[in-house]
Parts: sequence; structure tokens; C-alpha cells
Amino acid sequence: MFKRRDRRPAWQIVRHTVRPYGGWRRAFWYVQARLQRLPDTPEKIGRGIWAGVFTTFTPFYGLHFIVAALLAKIGRGNILAALMATFFGNPLTYLPIAAASLTTGYWILGRDESAHDPAALGTRFADAGQDLWHNTIALFTPERADWHGLSLFYDDIFLPWLVGGLIPGALAATLSYYLIVPVLTAQQNRRRKILSSKLERLSTPRPPGDGIGPKDG
Repeated sequence: MFKRRDRRPAWQIVRHTVRPYGGWRRAFWYVQARLQRLPDTPEKIGRGIWAGVFTTFTPFYGLHFIVAALLAKIGRGNILAALMATFFGNPLTYLPIAAASLTTGYWILGRDESAHDPAALGTRFADAGQDLWHNTIALFTPERADWHGLSLFYDDIFLPWLVGGLIPGALAATLSYYLIVPVLTAQQNRRRKILSSKLERLSTPRPPGDGIGPKDG
């Protein structure tokens, strides 16, 4: 029922993931419009946005929606706003987020950043994925599990990213909160004034003879 009638080729799916319909600017304005229409206080929406933006600096890819929703619930923020704010992490921001998180993580853990070659980091991802696949197969076959690639991935990428993402994540999330709350407050006040003006016009009695109907005389 919910499947597309026209199946898209793989290259088109990848293309629209990297660049959505209408471009990233249109996607940004769409998310902003959705945030403006959320039926909640600006502060609660802001706390949800804080949770979503902060989550994008964690290495829990594939679980960002779950992490953002949990953080929003703990912080009494709007969960839907948190889910939408995870789009702060997108193909345009993944590299800056990763660079900021890993650099900060290496610094906190006292590691030499120059010892971690970017090409070697890519190999860590590939080796970790290969280990996951191999170890899953090993559960059902006589093959022996091998955790070497995952161990290196944890030491060189996951742990530094997890630790290092806390500071830039908190800074970006807090900045987002203080930028969005005044904007949402002003927009909600403007909508209230427009609604109040409409209600006032509807409740104001019309003078005699004003309207459709037969005139006297």
C-alpha cells in the first residue's frame, strides 16, 4: 500500500539522499516551516531542537532518531522537534561534524591527531563493517568470530568521536536553542495577534442596514 509505484534506480536514491528534491535550501525551509507549526511552547520546541542537534555529533548513526527522542524526553522537550532537528546532520555537514568531534576527542584523550591518517580512518570503517558481517555469519556457521577490526574502530574512531562530540555538540545545540526560541516566540505572538484580530472582527456587531437584504424605504 505504501510502496512507490515507480521504482527508483539505486543511483537516483543516492542522488536524492545527497541532494533532496529542490535542493537543501528548500529542505531547510520545509523543516523550519514544520517547526513553526508545532503546537507547543517555544522553550519546549527549543529543548527538542537542542536534543536533535546534539545527537548529530554522536557516533550512533542509524540510531539518531532514538537517541534524540530519549534526550528530548529526559529534557522535557518536544520529541517531534528533536526528530526534525536531527536533519542538522546531512551530507553537507557530516565531514565538519566528524572533524570537529574527532579532533576534540583526540585532544581530550591526549592522543596525537597527526598519527591518525584520514585514509586509515576510512579503512577502520571498512574493517569494522567486514567484522560485523563475518561475525554475524559465524553465529550460524563453524567460522570463528574475529573482533580485531571492530576493536581498532572503537579505539581510533568510536571512542574519540563519542567523547569529542560532547563539547562541539553542546555548543552547536545551545546556539541553535538561543537562536530559534526568540524566532518561534515572535512568530507565535504574531499568529496570536492575527487570530485575535479576526475573532474581534467576527464578534463585533454589524451596524443596521450593513449587509445583504432589502433596504428600508
